[in-house]
Amino acid sequence: MPTRPDIYLSADVEADGPIPGPYSMLSFGLAVAGTFDGTSFVPVDPTAHTFYAELRPISDGYNPDALAVSGLDRDRLLREGRDPAEAMNAAAAWIRQVAGDHVPVFVAFPLSFDWLWMYWYFMRYADEGSPFGHSRCIDLKTTYAIKAGVPITQASKVRLPRSLRARRPHTHHALDDAIEQAELAANLLTWDGRSGPPAGGPP
Repeated sequence: MPTRPDIYLSADVEADGPIPGPYSMLSFGLAVAGTFDGTSFVPVDPTAHTFYAELRPISDGYNPDALAVSGLDRDRLLREGRDPAEAMNAAAAWIRQVAGDHVPVFVAFPLSFDWLWMYWYFMRYADEGSPFGHSRCIDLKTTYAIKAGVPITQASKVRLPRSLRARRPHTHHALDDAIEQAELAANLLTWDGRSGPPAGGPP
């Protein structure tokens, strides 16, 4: 039986605290970054297929510093945010639709934060659980550390070579940042490591 290729979905989350449950995911964005058949990664226009949702908070607790990062109005979201179950089911349906015959893979930098929130919300609110299973995910931070041959402490975004960085701004709007991160993913996943800049990237 032939192996199904992967489709990589860049994900970004804005939340009002460090962990789900006591705190809330306020928004998330998803953007298709490209496909991988086990041999080569093929990037796509990250603006072509996207999903964005702003959610109603699920708890009373929030961290003002975390809330300030996104600039979202929590009171407005309490009135107008999407029901978490509706939003997560809609996101899961969108992922299945864009994936088609491909296997969806979650991509983030760093993976630990965004995966924590999205997996918890999918498992808590989506009827069919996580469309990424329990482990179909790639950490771009680790990808860079291994390819560049640097310790993980030196693999922060601010230390990335200019040639690997996305050309789009980081706005802390979840969809903007998912699209920006999809660009970064394409640069990293088509880069052969320490030998030079990624194909098509700036010098």
